[in-house]
Amino acid sequence: MRSDTIFPVLQPRWLLLFASAALFAQPAKRPLTLDDIANIREVRDPQCSPDGKWVAYAVGTTDAKEDKHDSDIRMVSYGGKSDIRVTSSPENEASPRWSPDGQSLAFLSSRPGKARGNQVWILDRRGGEAQQLTGVKGRLQGYEWSPDSKRLALVIGDPDPDAPAEGETAAGGGRGGRAPKPIVIDRYHYKQDGAGYLLSGRHSYIYLYDVATGKLDRLTTAKADEAAPSWSPDGARIAFMSNHAADPDRDPESQLYVADARPNSTEKQLSPLAMPGGRGQPQWSPDAKWIAFEVGDEKKYSAYGMQRLTLAPADGSSQPTLVRAAADLDRGVSAPRFTPDGSAIEFLVTDDRSVYPARVRLSGGEVEKLMQPPLVLSSPNVLHGCSVALSGSDARPNEIFAVENGRLRQLTHQNDELFANLDIPPTEDVSFKSKDGTEVHGLLTKPVGYAAGTKAPLLLRIHGGPNGQDAHSFSSEKQWFTAHGYAVLSVNYRGSAGRGQKYSRAIFADWGHYEVEDLEAGVDYAIRSGVADPARLGVGGWSYGAILTDYMIATDTRFKAATSGAGTAFTVAFYGTDQYIVQYDYEIGPPWKNFDAYVKISYPFLHADRIKTPTLFLGGERDFNVPVQGGQQMYQALRSLGIDTQLIIYPNETHGIQRPSYQRDRLERYLAWYDRYLKNAAPVAATADQR
Repeated sequence: MRSDTIFPVLQPRWLLLFASAALFAQPAKRPLTLDDIANIREVRDPQCSPDGKWVAYAVGTTDAKEDKHDSDIRMVSYGGKSDIRVTSSPENEASPRWSPDGQSLAFLSSRPGKARGNQVWILDRRGGEAQQLTGVKGRLQGYEWSPDSKRLALVIGDPDPDAPAEGETAAGGGRGGRAPKPIVIDRYHYKQDGAGYLLSGRHSYIYLYDVATGKLDRLTTAKADEAAPSWSPDGARIAFMSNHAADPDRDPESQLYVADARPNSTEKQLSPLAMPGGRGQPQWSPDAKWIAFEVGDEKKYSAYGMQRLTLAPADGSSQPTLVRAAADLDRGVSAPRFTPDGSAIEFLVTDDRSVYPARVRLSGGEVEKLMQPPLVLSSPNVLHGCSVALSGSDARPNEIFAVENGRLRQLTHQNDELFANLDIPPTEDVSFKSKDGTEVHGLLTKPVGYAAGTKAPLLLRIHGGPNGQDAHSFSSEKQWFTAHGYAVLSVNYRGSAGRGQKYSRAIFADWGHYEVEDLEAGVDYAIRSGVADPARLGVGGWSYGAILTDYMIATDTRFKAATSGAGTAFTVAFYGTDQYIVQYDYEIGPPWKNFDAYVKISYPFLHADRIKTPTLFLGGERDFNVPVQGGQQMYQALRSLGIDTQLIIYPNETHGIQRPSYQRDRLERYLAWYDRYLKNAAPVAATADQR
């Protein structure tokens, strides 16, 4: 493979004239359709090659005919002129990783081979087909190359002892096959969405894999989950996250450990149990003397925690310490990495609808903002003169950009052709005061073809979390609504990320209070601005966004239609049935100690007779995050009360609906529900004082 060739930019006059004429011949842009959404390519996981000349990445696509998602590996030159497809199998390929010697490109795939499930496959850069490298049993969750390219650190979950053997069929409906064993539960935290029931005695461990011989060995002999391995620059040690608490279910946060990179090592704990739990992958300094990592918050505030940058001496000679300048930002940080000379740490900052890069010098001083918002960066990767990240906008999905001197240079163009034909309306920053005077920020997108001075039907679409934020990034759901004549309002209510610790913790043990006031203030603002028709208001969301939807319709009868996906409104009924037992016990308290609090925050269900809004409830049949019973209870309440309602259950789906046909069905149902109740009246002109 070669790097880009630089060609002189010389264009004859006739070519320039032809190009100018072509500009005038371009067809008019059109609104986004469901087929367009299915054709959006998801660009992810950019990885710079060791020579800095190429970037490997994954591209996710939708196969509507087969009703599944697919993912392939591609590589783009750092100059941006060459983009090559690397894999094309019908199975998923993901997590590309260059060997440090630059000879190989590895990736994970579930292609048929010598073992089930995801395995590491490897491509020789000199040519040839990909070869399966690993054949491990259990669930391969991730891998990292050693600096000398001779070994891999693998994170492997223990195999399910009750899983059907190769070629064996599990029993179904009492007919033939080997009967599955009863599920025995004896853990405090015993279920997790996507993982299912959490059984005692099964863990995820770090293994060392020898590339030449295929030999596989455990790194340590500990009996605790291990994750996020990171090799020291000389390959002699591995830093990782693990939880050695007496009962990890009750103290679920991990701590930082280091072990020699040899089988059966004894790990050394670098961060104490008293410190809030560590997150993400540890990062070594170039001289291997320091390890940077992120810490969260004490467990009672875990739902509202901000990640803070922390430094630990790699030899364990002293306690880890917060990087004070970064902590003083009062904003969450992520993706830390040392600069090549080791003098500073760069990281991402989540701040008020943006995520931007910043830097702090270890010698002291303030945090330096490396790019100005509004922008949203993710998945940064830097190596030998190659610096890349994912970025998009309100109007475009993520692509890979080179990050150079505070500027972005686009490398991939996976969605350019599609979006060149689409009419995507701009999104505006909005700000307003809540009931108690708190300043609240959000985003407002007017419908396609919006005429100034008219009022549009408004949808208040509420993000989940609550510890997330609506940011300047592309939302196909939002644009689907604007393409059909709706204005869409997104509000970063109290509890959201990006506005500091006090703002996020404001709703602690008091759900459905300040969030509702902030959301109401946003709707009032949209009406005052003259954009929203007060007679045609809709509301909806998923997860905590659905929980807040239920709070909103139990508080405000202005909404003419609502959609509530994967929510719950009778909180006490979910104690022990979802995955949030730690939050219940440490934020709200057990029901037998604080039942009044559960009654207070369950007012949408206990006062369902206040609800007048026709509401569509939705959920995944196998959702362990917010079980579908939450929607079932609210559906039954409204059905009993004679309020128009409907319940949609997606078979075999967990919290995030994954099957493409179900994703499409959900958007179609949203739109049909809102159209039914909000499109009965024509838009009206705004009065002079509303303009």
